Amino acid sequence: MTTTQEEVLGKVQEVLVDALGVDDDEVSAEAKLVADLGAESIDFLDIVFRLEKAFGIKIEQSELFPDNVLNDPQYVVDGKVTDNGMQELRRRLPHTSLDEFDKSRSVDEFSNVFTVDAIAKFVQNKLG
Repeated sequence: MTTTQEEVLGKVQEVLVDALGVDDDEVSAEAKLVADLGAESIDFLDIVFRLEKAFGIKIEQSELFPDNVLNDPQYVVDGKVTDNGMQELRRRLPHTSLDEFDKSRSVDEFSNVFTVDAIAKFVQNKLG
């Protein structure tokens, strides 16, 4: 049975409401997990766990949130993601729009790429 994008988005929104203690109406598709919903790094582990349970999928460490790229001197210089780093992020985050992030490339702004919609697209890809 295939799950539609709307069904996946709805379930992802429920997961985020539970994990982050936010109201349903705050969890729009465009909402940024950190900037808009107040997610912190510890919350990402909880979100991954809840997504695995909700959808019956396995998510490898740093598959959804590849923070190890940002800690690699090969990909980050002076707090900015390099061209190689952008290539690696695009390869590892095909479900995420990185165009806005590409303008600044500031590591401090990286969390803004994680929107509710990006998480839903990730799950959709995992479900095949």
